[in-house]
Amino acid sequence: MTRSVPEWIAKHDDQKVPDRVRLRIFDRENGICHLTGKKIDPVRDEWDLDHKVSLILGGQHRESNLFPALKEPHRKKTAAEVKVKSKIARTRKKHLGIKPEKAGGFSKRFKRKFNGDVVDVRTGEVVSR
Repeated sequence: MTRSVPEWIAKHDDQKVPDRVRLRIFDRENGICHLTGKKIDPVRDEWDLDHKVSLILGGQHRESNLFPALKEPHRKKTAAEVKVKSKIARTRKKHLGIKPEKAGGFSKRFKRKFNGDVVDVRTGEVVSR
């Protein structure tokens, strides 16, 4: 059987999913949370649309990649995906030789010696004793 309406595809990743599409997705999955397998009560339960393949891991913002999910399990899944993406980014930077930035401000410009002197790193001049 072919679709009676075309699949909704977002123009950009931040685009809000229209209510008509949200309803189609809920009906397509019979109101079952795809993370927990529980039936969602739309009146009492808070639920979101979840990307099966998340956007930060290369998924697309389209109807076929969206599934209903209860709010709390969805937050946990999203936090885990962000953690994975951050680890990937840190490892990639390490392999490319990009060092993480250190705290800016006073600590970059001045250095305190063991004897208590504060030295300007750029000039080597003792600023205070």
